[in-house]
Order: sequence, then structure tokens, then C-alpha cells
Amino acid sequence: MLNQLSPRRAALQGRAFQPANTRRCRPIAPLRSVAVEAPATQASAVEAPSFRAHLDFKFIKENVDMIAINCKNRLSNADPYKVVALYDEFVALKSQADSLRAERNENSNAMKAKLDPERRAALISRGQALKEQLAEVEGRLAGVESSLQREGQRLPNLTHPDVPLGGEGEAVVVREVGSPRVFSFPPRDHVALAEGLDMVDFEAAAEVTGQKFYYLRNAGALLEMALVNWAMNKVVSRGFTPLMTPDLVKASVLEKCGFQPRGAGTQVYSISDSPLCLTGTAEVPLAGLYMERVLTQQQLPLRLAAFGHCFRTEAGAAGLAGKGLFRVHQFSKVEMFVLCEPGESEATHAELAALEEEMYGELGLHFKVLDMPSGDLGAPAFRKYDVEAWMPGLGRYGEISSASNCTDYQARRLNIRYRPDASASASSSPTSSGDAAEPQPQQHTAGHKDKKKGSGSGGSSKPEFVHTLNATACAVPRMIVAILETHQQEDGSVVVPPPLRPYMGGLEVIRPPGQQRQQQQQPARG
Repeated sequence: MLNQLSPRRAALQGRAFQPANTRRCRPIAPLRSVAVEAPATQASAVEAPSFRAHLDFKFIKENVDMIAINCKNRLSNADPYKVVALYDEFVALKSQADSLRAERNENSNAMKAKLDPERRAALISRGQALKEQLAEVEGRLAGVESSLQREGQRLPNLTHPDVPLGGEGEAVVVREVGSPRVFSFPPRDHVALAEGLDMVDFEAAAEVTGQKFYYLRNAGALLEMALVNWAMNKVVSRGFTPLMTPDLVKASVLEKCGFQPRGAGTQVYSISDSPLCLTGTAEVPLAGLYMERVLTQQQLPLRLAAFGHCFRTEAGAAGLAGKGLFRVHQFSKVEMFVLCEPGESEATHAELAALEEEMYGELGLHFKVLDMPSGDLGAPAFRKYDVEAWMPGLGRYGEISSASNCTDYQARRLNIRYRPDASASASSSPTSSGDAAEPQPQQHTAGHKDKKKGSGSGGSSKPEFVHTLNATACAVPRMIVAILETHQQEDGSVVVPPPLRPYMGGLEVIRPPGQQRQQQQQPARG
């Protein structure tokens, strides 16, 4: 995913390849920056949420202690006890409003009879009083419901029972693929290699746009296109539908995906005087593609893959963590996104992680797969695997991808459902990852009737929310870093991994442009 910042990770500074504390950076005119995830403020206390999520407040009330522990384990400042108090107030006010409506209707019906003037006047007076009382209660009810939604939407997803508890340092190594390459010479970092091969220009980009932007040129440009085409062809061969997505999305869609554009910290660029934001990942427009839809069971799973440009206000970290292509404001990425039945999401998550491992293994990289701890999970993730590749130039590992199972967290905000076949509905489970011991604290909001829209109309089963998953197929800049540093030669050239050569015109070794041209001309003179 390479997108969500956990509270723990956002608090860390100076650790290479991990999202650092987000400080405000100078936005690009005419853009303003908005936050990915921010604590509640006094201003938000009177601000209605931009959308209504389908949350199961009854479940939250019945499991409030468990949810409070989950929030603590995930370092979230959400308050489930406040949610329960608001829910109780909402239920009481709704009951009062319903009683007043019933009494008002009874009063109106009584006025239809033949009445003496004194009795009619009394009913008219009573009707006016009921109208005023109902208006007052409905006003309070609307305010409480807004607060209930706002506080409920701050609750993170539940957590897979096997996820390690704690902060970033508690990540568990699931697998290690390959071993660090042993060099007979001091390995260079990717900046020295790329500049020596005339593949990148940071100085010109700084003049044209600003710091943490870059030009890729010569073999650098070819390498980006090769990585994108190789990654897209790979995932399409595994049944993913290729898409090109918008780079701009509505802020409300970002919120529904688990990003909250509020507060002073910055991760997302938004367009001034517009509801639109630049995407930080193609996950967002892919998730929005099916919002407010009811799918059929036969349509699932939907496997989508998109090439997109990613824009982030990453301030970076001190020293090497912010050097070169490690942390930039704009980059290209191929993203995988899956919508599936609840009982299939855990197996699908394992498949996505296995596909990532296969791809990076083909490129000859040494890497490890990490099961990320509770304190490092973004709000939507039920479980997340990170892949960290060995970077010889720095002598350390750096994150190159992640794969997240978000269960129905996003679907309940985007209102993406499917209608199970009647024969399958009895065996379907609304629980997270199909685990009966891990029910989701998300269902329909009390008193809210769903709007049914979309292609699912077959069968009579009640629609259920799909599960969504996302995984990085190829985040181009970090992949370039890993390839250059892993496959460098003593003379400063870089061997192109065999799977990428067909996409680079058969180029086997990247050399400085002058040497490259001489080598290409030699066979012709012969």
C-alpha cells in the first residue's frame, strides 16, 4: 500500500525508509496540504462528517472493552466509550422523536372528527406544541448523530489475532528471501550510481519544481517504463484487470478510504477552492470505482491493477533517509486492489504477498517479509505485510512494498456490497477474515436505510459488505534504488535484471550514455 501512516510511525524521525513524522512542507501553488490522519480538535466538535459510514454501534456497545483494548494496541486516540455514550443518547432521542411523531399523528387524526370549537382549539394548540417539541428533539438528534458518526469513524479496524502487539520494533520477520550480495569493492549508493550513469537530474528538478522532485533521463526513463510494463504484464497474467486511474479524487473519497484530510500535519495535496485532492496511491480511485454499488456474488473477486502517479507531502527524514529517490513528492506506482467475499480475504492477502515475493525475487533482490505490529497499522488495515529490500549502498533494509487486508473497513464507508447467492447465504460469515471469533465492529448505522444502487439484483439474500485488499506491485523510485545498488558493478555500470531486458530494447548493462553509444556502434562498424 505504501500509503497509510500509523500514529507510531508518524512519530518517528530519522529512520530510513520508514514514513517519518509529517511536518508541514511548502505546498505547490495553487495547492494546499491536508492531513492523512489527525486527532480531533475543538473545531471538529461542531463539524458534521462529510459522509455517513455504516457502523454497527450496537456491536461497539456490546464489545466496548475489547474495542478499547484494540484502540490502545493500535496507538489510536479514538474513544469507544464516548461512541457508546453518544449511541445511547442517539437511541433515547430517536425513541423520543418517534413517540412525538406518533402522538402528533394521533392528534392530527383526532382533528378529522366533528368537534366543538373548544375541543378543536385544544387539539390545534396541542398540535403546535408537539410540532415545536419534535423540531427541538430532531435538532438535537441530528447533532448527536453527527457526533456519533464523527467519533465512530475515528475507530480503527479490528486487528488480526496473529498480529504482533507493540510499535514498529515489534515487527516479525515472516520470511527472508536470498542473502545480501558480497561485493569485492565498496558499493556505491543509488545517487552516485544514477548520476554517474546520467540517469537522474535532481538539481534541475529543484530549480523547476522544488526539493524532492527529480528528472529521470536516458536509461533512468527507460528503466521506469520497463518496471511499469513488466509489473503490469505480470499482474495481468495473474487475472488482474488493468486500469489507468485519475490522479485527482474528491476529498470525501479519501476519507472513505481511511484518509482523513483534516488538521495541521500534511500528507495529501489538495487543490485550492476545490473538493479535489491529488492521490497518494491508486488504491483510492480503485476503491472509489465501485462505491455505492451492490455487486453479485458471481462478480467477485474483482482483481484490479492500476498505474498511477502518487503525490505526497513527505517531509522525509534527516540524513540518508531523505536522500535521492528514497522519499519524494511525486512518483509512479503499479497498485493491486481486490474486492472479495469476506471468507476469502485472508487467503487473498496471502496470495498478494506471495505474488510480491515472486516478483521481487525475479529481479534478484534480497528482501525480508515483515508482519507489521499493531502500533504500525494504519486505521483501515486488519493485517499488513511489508517487504523490505536490502540496499547495499546504505547497508540497510528499506521498504519497497506492502500488502494490506482492510476487511470491510473501507467497504462500509464506500458502501460497496454484494448479494450472496441464496444457497451460500447460510454459510457466509460477516466476521473479519471469515473468523467467527473476530466480528467486525462495523454494520449499518442505527436508523439509516441503505440506498441500493448498482448491478446486483439477483437473489433475495441480504447484501453484505465486501472485503478490500491492496498491495504494491511496483513503487518505481524505491525499486530503482534497490536495482541500482544490488546490481552495480565495480566500474559504476549496472546489470539490468533479465525480466526487464525485453522492455529496455534488450539492454543488458547500463553504462554512461557515451559508452553505451560506442558499444552499440561497434557491431555496425564490424
